[in-house]
Amino acid sequence: MLKISKELTRLMEAHLEKAYPGEGAGFLLGDDGDVSQVLPLENAREESARRNRYLISPGDYLNAETKAMELGVDLIGVFHSHPDCPNEPSEYDREWAQPFFSYIITRVDNGRVVSHRSWKLREDRVKYEEEELLII
Repeated sequence: MLKISKELTRLMEAHLEKAYPGEGAGFLLGDDGDVSQVLPLENAREESARRNRYLISPGDYLNAETKAMELGVDLIGVFHSHPDCPNEPSEYDREWAQPFFSYIITRVDNGRVVSHRSWKLREDRVKYEEEELLII
């Protein structure tokens, strides 16, 4: 189960709506399935591919790990949007995902958030399994 506050969810939603019609993304920081901070990121993908892809740069990863250490928490996942399509992981998402991270995928239709779902990639990397997402 992944737990996130309504306040953090609103920050995430604002970032993803602003990124529309491209994909937006960011990191989830926290402990043991409890999200304590979201770190919105600029999509590092070239402009022409942002509609259906996001890219997190190595510098973004380093900054997130540093921030997590400063706060005494862990980097526990990633959030990103699927503009105008279902919030289910794509094959591209699976290829780039890391097992044990939580992946919140948010559906954004016509610039407005519709719904959130959270997923974890199995250790064998064959497929994702949906995890319960609790917004508190």
